[in-house]
Amino acid sequence: MKRFFSVFLMLVVALSTCFVVTGCKSETTKTIRINQVTNSLFYAPLYVAINNGYFEDEGYKIELTTAEGSNTTNVALMTGSADIGLMGPEQNVYSYVNGDSNYPISFLQLTKRDGSFLISRNNETTFDWSNLAGKHIIAGRKGGSPAMSLQLALEKNGYNISTDLTFDTSIAFANIAGAFMSGVGDYMTLFEPAASEFVKSGAGYIVAAVGQESGEIPFTCFSANKDYIKNNPQVIISFTKAIKKAMEYIKTANINDVVNSLKPSFVGTSDESIKVAVEHYASVDAWNDDLVMTNTNFDRLITMLKTAGELETSATVNYSKIVNNNFGQFVLNEYFA
Repeated sequence: MKRFFSVFLMLVVALSTCFVVTGCKSETTKTIRINQVTNSLFYAPLYVAINNGYFEDEGYKIELTTAEGSNTTNVALMTGSADIGLMGPEQNVYSYVNGDSNYPISFLQLTKRDGSFLISRNNETTFDWSNLAGKHIIAGRKGGSPAMSLQLALEKNGYNISTDLTFDTSIAFANIAGAFMSGVGDYMTLFEPAASEFVKSGAGYIVAAVGQESGEIPFTCFSANKDYIKNNPQVIISFTKAIKKAMEYIKTANINDVVNSLKPSFVGTSDESIKVAVEHYASVDAWNDDLVMTNTNFDRLITMLKTAGELETSATVNYSKIVNNNFGQFVLNEYFA
């Protein structure tokens, strides 16, 4: 079956190449509607692919919208207002368990660990996770990957989040920095470039990378509904190629060139903050260069959901129902081997 699928993908690519060769690119350019969980340098490969024209090279233009929450991105997919969603794969699991017939499937894992940074009000040059005992931490939305990943990191360090500290999941993702600035909490988590910009303002200090402490987990994936993937295999192939090309660019290009490629997506953010953010994510090995989600890490995701109480402990979720690695493997083998 897998061999047949690979042959099918090769035929689709061959047919699409014919269109490009005939010079009909301007006539065949189509729009891919992407809804992203938030605008963050954690997703740098997406913006590089857009701004460097990698999607245009494949014959597509991008319409990008931002949801400010994976649950909202999932709604965009389920209601048909987006073709592809960049969100936490826990949403795929929730939709599947809820019995949605056209639930989203992950076809490209973009990040492989939490991309948030723990920010303290104080400059803790010798920070240790034991410093969080009894403290108030703004953790993110209940049921969201950032909060659940932070819970993993805390439990790894011996904390019971119900009794040993205040694990605050009452504040919406977009309002975390504002709440902290107004005096709520001792610590909070932010993604880049918001984290570096907050530090630049003098209101806080980055003391730890949550993803380094919580470990590898499928954190953010590109997903599309089952029917969309079935009916648009060439879109998924071209999309995956563009993202992988952007990943390679970030790895090999001069950092200043990478910053220039990202600037159009972060108007108002300083070049230095963009540079620092990219270096932060590179240093913690944030991006999933292999594109695919392993069964082992999928199991770790399911364990995280059950530990956080977001999934029944008795629930059984089949990896092959949630993840389709065929496109990522095909692109790696055919174009980047």
